[in-house]
Amino acid sequence: MSLHDDAALVLKTYEGGGEAGQAELRRTYLDHLDAHPDGMWKACGAGHLTASALVIDPAAGRVLLTLHRKLGMWLQMGGHCEPQDATLAQAALREATEESGIDGLILLAGGPVRLDRHPIPAPCHWHLDVQYAALAPSGATQRISEESLDLRWFAYDEVAGVADASVVRLLEAARAAL
Repeated sequence: MSLHDDAALVLKTYEGGGEAGQAELRRTYLDHLDAHPDGMWKACGAGHLTASALVIDPAAGRVLLTLHRKLGMWLQMGGHCEPQDATLAQAALREATEESGIDGLILLAGGPVRLDRHPIPAPCHWHLDVQYAALAPSGATQRISEESLDLRWFAYDEVAGVADASVVRLLEAARAAL
């Protein structure tokens, strides 16, 4: 099965947790994949799917965010799918592991917790992000990557003060899935 096929299957079974707008986004993502055989890749000028994961330490009630080097914003770990990614889940886990430096992350069972579509500068126009939650092992220590200016753990109630609304919605969806 190709990554494109896996993404379509994941999206067909994604329920959205009852959050407003998620069913419409799901349809947008599926329409995009139907119209663009290259819709998984950065080279797709009409936009492309990306995979991300919010790293959570539920025992301590905190999440790990990265201060994104290019955007200067606190975000979850994530990015572009790569040819070696067999599934969206693998892409999200790879990105989370690379950007957090934490080995032993485990994606929360049940698939993605939310979808988020956001504009990006040309030549591409949209990121259609498929968002997962990744559980950090007990005592996890992060290690900054070249993609980040900083990595920091934030208590759940601190996230709204440092991150944008999309990260807050992702945290809410991840906590509901826990």
